[in-house]
Amino acid sequence: MNQFDELCLDYFLKHQNQLFREAVASTPEEAEEFLEDCMAVICDSLQEVKDYLDESGADVCDMSLKEIEEASEVFALPDGRYLVVEV
Repeated sequence: MNQFDELCLDYFLKHQNQLFREAVASTPEEAEEFLEDCMAVICDSLQEVKDYLDESGADVCDMSLKEIEEASEVFALPDGRYLVVEV
């Protein structure tokens, strides 16, 4: 199970509208519970994001890393990691 740190939770709270029309969480605790429920993952690189999505069955083989980074379910964290939230 992922351990979502404070940076990840705060970033998701501030940017959740990237993926959702309405807020799904309003506190770090709610954000952590939501991310755990939808089995979100943290990846260290865009290549790792692409590999993860490919293994999850997403058709990403023809997508560039830039296209992967721009996907609404991929959150580029300020420290260089990526949060992937599949719904």
